Amino acid sequence: MFKTTRPLILAAALAFGWTLPALADVPVPQESSFWSAEVNAGDLPPVSERLPKDPLVVDLAAKGREFGIPGGTMRTMVTRSKDIRQMVVYGYARLVGFDGNYNIVPDILASFENDGNRKFTLHLREGHKWSDGSPFTSEDFRYWWEDVANNELLSPSGPPDFLIVEGKAPTVSFPDETTVVYEWDDPNPDFLQTLAQARPPFIYRPSAFLKQYHENYVDPEDLAAQVDDARVKSWAALHNKLDNLYKFDNHKLPTLQPWLNASSGKKIRHNFVRNPYYHRIDSKGVQLPYIDVVEMEIVAPGLVAAKTNAGETDLQGRGLAFRDASILKKGEAVGNYKTLLWKTGVASQIAIYPNLNYADEVWRDVMRDVRVRRALSLGIDRKTINQALYFKLAKPGAMAVLPASPFYSEENAQAWAQYDPDLANALLDEAGLAERDKNGIRLLPDGRPMELIIETAGERQEVENALQIVTDTWREIGVDLVMRPLDRDILRNRVFAGNTMASVWFGWDDGLPQVHTSPAYLAPTDQVFLAWPKWGQYYQTGGEVGEAPDMPEAERLMTLVHDWETATTDEQRAAVWTEMLEIHADQLYAIGILNGAPQPIVVSNRLRNVPEQAMWAWEPGAHFGVHRPDEFFLVD
Repeated sequence: MFKTTRPLILAAALAFGWTLPALADVPVPQESSFWSAEVNAGDLPPVSERLPKDPLVVDLAAKGREFGIPGGTMRTMVTRSKDIRQMVVYGYARLVGFDGNYNIVPDILASFENDGNRKFTLHLREGHKWSDGSPFTSEDFRYWWEDVANNELLSPSGPPDFLIVEGKAPTVSFPDETTVVYEWDDPNPDFLQTLAQARPPFIYRPSAFLKQYHENYVDPEDLAAQVDDARVKSWAALHNKLDNLYKFDNHKLPTLQPWLNASSGKKIRHNFVRNPYYHRIDSKGVQLPYIDVVEMEIVAPGLVAAKTNAGETDLQGRGLAFRDASILKKGEAVGNYKTLLWKTGVASQIAIYPNLNYADEVWRDVMRDVRVRRALSLGIDRKTINQALYFKLAKPGAMAVLPASPFYSEENAQAWAQYDPDLANALLDEAGLAERDKNGIRLLPDGRPMELIIETAGERQEVENALQIVTDTWREIGVDLVMRPLDRDILRNRVFAGNTMASVWFGWDDGLPQVHTSPAYLAPTDQVFLAWPKWGQYYQTGGEVGEAPDMPEAERLMTLVHDWETATTDEQRAAVWTEMLEIHADQLYAIGILNGAPQPIVVSNRLRNVPEQAMWAWEPGAHFGVHRPDEFFLVD
């Protein structure tokens, strides 16, 4: 009889606010009918041998969920071939992950210890296996650290930034098969949260598989032959091509996710089948995921709502927008589904980013004047946009964290966000832009009309609709808005190169930060914040590319991030968050329009355990991931 007791989760982890589960015997594992033929044929071990000795037992009753019925195929859609990686996002198997209350808890790990944010001891589950049945042990962590992250051919820039603290890499040790220790001289408070991200930094690899393609473990002649067969330039190129735990496009690469890729090459439909070695079970002993197969269809962006309306999906959020809600509601009876409206976790549904690193010196100086950015914000009629686009269901306001965050401030949320054309005009006059042409458009210092070109990704109709309203109200303050839709990748490359004057995107992905959340995304640490791409590049490349921040407030943000990283108490970290958010509210690096617009989530009537009310957020939560689709099940 397969029976063991769950070990106590280490007390040191309690500081992170998660609750100890009740101690209970692990239930007798139940074999899945999906794999029964393989088990009976001797091609696959029985489930009692496939699970870790201490599997993660899910308490469905505590979540108000039903025990599921294993089986079935769940349909969903994405709009690009590379978005099959959403199965890693939705699957959300992480070393540690966020629970329903956004606390960090063990998942793949059995437990962890945190000693002052300087030393993290990770305890693996004994007997845990990859999807191909090979052992998942500390050797997989050692292989990544020594043979991948610190191999100049595979990782020319060295280990990822989140592991470098005060310029120093950690000391990493592997005391035994189920223990991994990361240790720094200085605190690294962002370590656990980074491991829990929607796109995690996999600090482990399926070593048994990848060693076949590494020069340290393979005969040189055999490896050279594999390189020739793959038509790549080197063994490192071959290794990197196959090593895609996040991209999920190598169906041969073992995984720890609930579903594994069963499709090779580019297809219209990709099938993902249940992982026979997945580490989670319910309290009746049924191995998760309940659903046998996920079928992911790749469709044109404009067809997602129509195909959803026709009942061609079982679970859909991606590719749907609030504008689709009414037509989706009307099609529920025929399509055999229901339309839920979830809250959104982004700091702003629509935000305008003046590019402070724009190549045009005159425009750059104009946009760097905070009076101009404040005037542009004051010239937006947010209430009209909310009524016209969201039926007053969103919340007008500046870009700020949401009320669910302990750092929420109504003052920050409303800073420079009222519609006040008179004050906006006064600020623009004060900024030296008082002269106008015959059409009433203000003139730049060099005499050009103030035509502010805003580039968009062309993917969301509500963005274009909102900008049409902004166009009318900005003309009242003498600013001519010119909208330019582009492909998403082209837009980002133009912004990063300094060729885009201003752009539109969502606000911060994580509008729900907690005290353990790093505020690095509030500082010029990454080019993806579209207001300061060059400053972000400078930080990301250690000064080799881009430009150093040269505005006092931006420099202060960088200092504050460092203060957060070296802080020793939650009070100190909270103080850093407060000051950084106040700087953003005052300086308006991004001009938020509104937040909290509901996200339509379509759920077929045969799908169970999907929450009626929930949060749709990339960070934290990985969209569906935090709601655990491995616990969803189908009833036909």
